[in-house]
Amino acid sequence: MPVLRPSLLHLAALLVCALAAPAFAAEPVAKAPPPIADFFDNSVFSDAELSPNGKSLAVRFSNDNKRDRLIVIDLASNATKVVAQFDDRDVNAFQWVNNERLVLNSTDKTIGQGDVVSGPGLFAVNRDGTNFRQLVHVNWAALQQHSVTRITLPPNHYLVRQKGAQASDDVYVINPQRDGIRENGDIKYVNLIRLNTVTGRTETVNRPGPAQGWLLDHKGEPRLCITLEKNIQTIWYRDPSNNEWRTLASFDAYAGDEDAFTPLAFGPDGTLYVRSDAGKDKQALHTFDLVNKRISAEPLVSLTDYDFNGSLVTSGEKLLGVRYLSDARATVWFDSKMKTLQASIDAALPSTVNLVKPAARPDSPWVLVQSYSDRQPAYYALYNSETGKFTGVGGTHERIVPANMAERELVRVAARDGLPLPAWLTLPNTGSVGKDKRKNLPMVVLVHGGPYVRGGEWGWSADSQFLASRGYAVLEPEFRGSTGFGNKHYKAGWKQWGLKMQDDIADATRWAIAQGIADPKRICIAGASYGGYATLMGLANDPALYKCGINWVGVTDINLLYTGHWSFASDMTAGYLKYGAPILIGDPDKDAAQLRATSPLQQAARITQPLLLAYGAADKRVPLYHGKKFRDAVTATNPNVEWVVYQEEGHGWALPKNRIDFWGRVEKFLGRHIGTP
Repeated sequence: MPVLRPSLLHLAALLVCALAAPAFAAEPVAKAPPPIADFFDNSVFSDAELSPNGKSLAVRFSNDNKRDRLIVIDLASNATKVVAQFDDRDVNAFQWVNNERLVLNSTDKTIGQGDVVSGPGLFAVNRDGTNFRQLVHVNWAALQQHSVTRITLPPNHYLVRQKGAQASDDVYVINPQRDGIRENGDIKYVNLIRLNTVTGRTETVNRPGPAQGWLLDHKGEPRLCITLEKNIQTIWYRDPSNNEWRTLASFDAYAGDEDAFTPLAFGPDGTLYVRSDAGKDKQALHTFDLVNKRISAEPLVSLTDYDFNGSLVTSGEKLLGVRYLSDARATVWFDSKMKTLQASIDAALPSTVNLVKPAARPDSPWVLVQSYSDRQPAYYALYNSETGKFTGVGGTHERIVPANMAERELVRVAARDGLPLPAWLTLPNTGSVGKDKRKNLPMVVLVHGGPYVRGGEWGWSADSQFLASRGYAVLEPEFRGSTGFGNKHYKAGWKQWGLKMQDDIADATRWAIAQGIADPKRICIAGASYGGYATLMGLANDPALYKCGINWVGVTDINLLYTGHWSFASDMTAGYLKYGAPILIGDPDKDAAQLRATSPLQQAARITQPLLLAYGAADKRVPLYHGKKFRDAVTATNPNVEWVVYQEEGHGWALPKNRIDFWGRVEKFLGRHIGTP
């Protein structure tokens, strides 16, 4: 069992959520399900980061459900200091500039997207709370009032979350330049600006073209620039010998060219690491020859069943290892000391994934450990490599009792055409009753959004755990088109909205029935965004399979993504709609018949099952008219439709009150239509 260092127990009290015993210790199973708020409230503790030398720890937390603030703990003296807090805003992202200084931006967690009238701003402060200054304004009115007396950037400047050397007072910010008015319009190019956090002075980096992204090297110098002209993406390299830009590669940004690669990071020795499939099915981690402009023949890290997705772990001037995602997150260590350290931590915490985060340039024995499992939300602790002892810092979703949570596993299902389909299965925790009782259950088929993203991973999920706590089996298919499982799986989903992608979801559902997991008469399909679209198409295509449906912020007609509406503009770029969407989703002219046949709006009369629809009035990804048009169409023939609009919300629920209200509605809706055991 991990041991908390006694001298830091007062820190646990200060942070509220640090534990006197490990979060993953066994506790008795509760008789009543946890309250909805335990799953969907904002967490008291939300992040922690070691200083570059490992002697201080910065922590973001709130106390008594007040504003999130930033504190710094000196790990030698245990002294704590609140270094940043606002009366009307919350501390949001933060990072160390160097050992003495931090930079942070802000948000307002009390308002939804529709009420946001300001940006995140940017602020800097010393670790002892001194020399606090504003670097970027949060709104234009404040800039006009103070621009004469202070060197402060306009609100359209945003922190670059790349740490670099962390050895000066400088950070980088980006400044997107848009077509049209200030807050709307597509991004024409993105400027990169070096910003001194003490003086506020800036220096704009020369860009080789219409930049869309930048990559710093290990020393914090701009080294790569990614430009986009129409559908052609070009990767530029800034040669350190003369600081001139030269082209490394160009390819179609949307069509998935065989020679395409994604820059990941620069190692301490200047090596460029990239993600590429190198002509194979799965992407792997490769090095890139900057002189000969080619990808290494052999990968550094490759996975049998997954595309590589991860990051480098460095300390000082050494590449220690690589973090990656397979079913869960893990680390391959190249450094022998880190291998030994990981083994010691895993031996002490055998039931969790333990991600070890060393300091950038350590001058202390502390490392930060993030631990989690399918039943345990993320928990942070400090580990002293000299004493072998843990010090609890804090955990997200602090009221969740891991022993009461459900198990989550990745299963493999065969689609009707033979394509392997990964799917996440979460079964209710039956406690002492036994696993044999987890048969013939009411089930929710939870469809992920995107759709061209990976849906899930092994870990704690609020949505699936909440449903499981109410007695439902939860199945989350990684249907074709989902990323992370290879090119074949991804490209098999192109132009398959409502077709083979939909068949995959139905095939996974039938697999759960055949396994005896799901009661065939008590299955509901649910999802958000694309998942909402798939919910509606599932009800239309397979009316005997799904008893009810829950769609929130879901697309209801593919053509509406293209044509829009005079009263509201979508936030999808003109470039994506012109070059990307016709390849991935369908061409509005060439595929017009298919898009009509796979439109929930056009098929609304076929949907007769009970339906819960929820939308955000300020949604810019799937504007509210998607929901309204479909509601009007489906209620003409279906009297069992529940409708809710959250006026201040966008593409999802930012406010705890709305998350709690929505999932309360879901609980009642499911209880009425497929019941609980």
